[in-house]
Amino acid sequence: MLLYLTALSLAAADTTRIHIHVVNDLGKPVGNAEVIVKFIQGRNLVRIKKKESWELRTTQEGTVSTPGIPQGKVLIQINAKNYQTFGQTYDLLEDEKTVEIQLLPPQPQYTSDPAPSKK
Repeated sequence: MLLYLTALSLAAADTTRIHIHVVNDLGKPVGNAEVIVKFIQGRNLVRIKKKESWELRTTQEGTVSTPGIPQGKVLIQINAKNYQTFGQTYDLLEDEKTVEIQLLPPQPQYTSDPAPSKK
């Protein structure tokens, strides 16, 4: 029992709370963006069953915060209408981390098929 409680207290201490701020290319906040945080790899050898991904939405100010998540590698992905999808892996080693993310407008679409000729 003591070993179990020790493992739980170590696991609770090795968590990070992430604060994410999403802006567009003009520096304006992007509200209602879908934020997916996926736990990839843990820092500790002791593995306790925990949630492995979180799906959140930004506020109108473009901010969102996660609950305490296990320290290690996480993938942060942002999906928002009228913007390119963002995805990047981060190493979490501290108790709190603030991540600033800038979304870009979509790239122009090109086709290799010529337009059909009109007769």
